[in-house]
Amino acid sequence: MKTSLILLAMVLQLSPAAFAQEGKSPQAKTANGVLEGTLEPSGIRSFKGIPFAQPPVGDLRWREPQPTKNWTGVRQANKFGPRAMQRAIFGDMGFRSDGMSEDCLYLNVWTPAKSEKERLPVLVYFYGGGFVAGDGSEARYDGENMASKGIVTLTVNYRLGAFGFMAHPELTKESPHHASGNYGYLDQSAALRWVQQNIAAFGGDPKRVTIAGESAGSISVSAQMASPLSKNLIAGAIGESGSLLGTLPPTSLSEAEQSGVKFAEQVGAKSLAELRAMPAEKLLEATANPNTPRFSSNVDGYFFPKSPFAIFAAGEQAKVPLLVGWNSEEMNYRMVLGKEAPTTENYTKAVQKLYGERSAEALKAYASAADTDVEQVATDLAGDRFIGYSTWKWADLQSKTGGGQPVYRYFYTRPRPAMTPEMGDAAPGLAGGVVKGNNTAAMKVPPARGAVHSAEIEYAMGNLATNKVYAWTPEDYKVSETMQNYFANFIKTGNPNGSGLPNWPKANSGNTVQYMRLDVDSRAETEKNRDRYLFLDQFSTK
Repeated sequence: MKTSLILLAMVLQLSPAAFAQEGKSPQAKTANGVLEGTLEPSGIRSFKGIPFAQPPVGDLRWREPQPTKNWTGVRQANKFGPRAMQRAIFGDMGFRSDGMSEDCLYLNVWTPAKSEKERLPVLVYFYGGGFVAGDGSEARYDGENMASKGIVTLTVNYRLGAFGFMAHPELTKESPHHASGNYGYLDQSAALRWVQQNIAAFGGDPKRVTIAGESAGSISVSAQMASPLSKNLIAGAIGESGSLLGTLPPTSLSEAEQSGVKFAEQVGAKSLAELRAMPAEKLLEATANPNTPRFSSNVDGYFFPKSPFAIFAAGEQAKVPLLVGWNSEEMNYRMVLGKEAPTTENYTKAVQKLYGERSAEALKAYASAADTDVEQVATDLAGDRFIGYSTWKWADLQSKTGGGQPVYRYFYTRPRPAMTPEMGDAAPGLAGGVVKGNNTAAMKVPPARGAVHSAEIEYAMGNLATNKVYAWTPEDYKVSETMQNYFANFIKTGNPNGSGLPNWPKANSGNTVQYMRLDVDSRAETEKNRDRYLFLDQFSTK
C-alpha cells in the first residue's frame, strides 16, 4: 500500500502540470511559478498579464529588462497587464489593459493545447503604433482565433517613446555593454527568451516560433531578425507593412545620446538620477512638446552591432522563411499634393519640390499621363515613401542573402467597408486611424479607394467581429478566412500554401518576382514596379 502511494505521488508529480481538468481553470507551470488562466467558451485556454521581466521602474528605468522574480502559490493570469506609458495618439486603438503604467512588461498566451506534450507551433505578435503607442491587449491582435487554428499565440508588451528608446551618455557609461536606448527592442528580445524557456508549459514548441507584427510591429520583426540577441530564437517571420530598412531606421548612438541630453534639458534634469526620480507622467507629458526630439532606435554596438542594412547585406540576419507585404493605400495622396487639386500640373510641381534635380527620374518611375491618373500615382508614391519601399527592401535583401530560405510577398488591396451608422460623425484619418467628433488632431481624408495602413490586421488574425467600427460583409469574412489560413499555414510549415487556397509562389524563385494579391479574388501576380523601388533605393540611408 505504501509503495502504491509513493508511485501515485510520483505519477502526479510528473504528470503534465500545464492544464487542469476539462471545465476547470487551466494552470501552467512556468520557470517562475504556477499561473492560473481562463478556459474560454471556445475551448481555448488563455493566460493574460504574465510578467516576462521585472517592472522597469525606479533604478530599472532605462535599463535592459531584468529576469522576472519567482512567486509562490498560484498567480492569477486572467486579465491583461497595464499598457506602456503613451499618449492618446491614434483613434483606432481600443485597449483592454489594466490601466497604463511604467510597469508594463507583460505578455499574453492563448493556447489550444490540452497538454504540455503537444509541441504546437507558436506565434509571437508585436503591436504597431509608431513606437509611441499600442498594446498587446488590443482586440485586433487577440490570439483566440489564431489559437483555434492549432497555434499557441502570444502578444507582447514593450516600452515606448522616451521610456523605450531614449539614449543618454550617462546611460551608455553605466551600461555593461556600453550601449543605451533600444529598450523597447530589448524587451521584445527578452520576451522571446521567455518563450524559449516557458512555451512548452503551454503546449508550444520553442523550436517553431514565428514572430509577426504590423507597422512598428513589422519594423520590430525586421529588427529582431537583424539582432544577434534574437536571430537564433525564431524559426519564421511575418512582416505587415514596414521594416527598419527605410522606415524609422536607427540613428547613430551619439546622435541618439544628444537627443537624450536635449530631452533632459527640456525637463530640467541635471543628471540621470534626477531623470529617474521624475514621475513617469511628467516625462510623458513633456513628450507632447513639439520641440521634443524623436526617440529613435540606434546602432548601439550591442542590440545592433552595425547598421541593419549592413547586417542584411552581409547575410548575418536570421535565415528563416519570411512572409512579408504591404497595402495598396498605405498613405493618402494628399501627403504628396497637400491641399492642391489632383492635377498633372500640381503633381509635377509637388514631385519637383520633393526631388529637385532628380524629379525627372521620379516622374518617370511614378508617371501620370493624365489628371485622372494623379490620385492613384500620388497615392503610390506617398505609400512607398512612407512604408512600401522599406518592406520591399526587406523582402529583396532576404531573397538575396537569406540562405535560400523562402520569401513570400503579398500586396493587400481589400478596402474596408463603410462605417456602421452607430459611428455617427466619425471619419477615417491618415494611416488607418479614426477621427471622432471634434477631434482635429488628425486630418480627415476622403474615403479610401484601397487598403489603408493597418487595415489588414483584423483580417489576418481572424478578428473582424471584434471591430465594431465597420459594417463587415460576407466578402470581408471571405478575405479574412483566406488571409488567416495563409498566415496559419506559414506559421505551421514555413509555407502559406494549403488545401483550398490559390497557389502562392515564392518571391525568390526563378527570374521574375511574384507576389500574392490578397483580396476577394486572391491571385499571384508578377512584379511590375521594381523601377519605383530602385529609384527610392538611391535615397535610403545605408
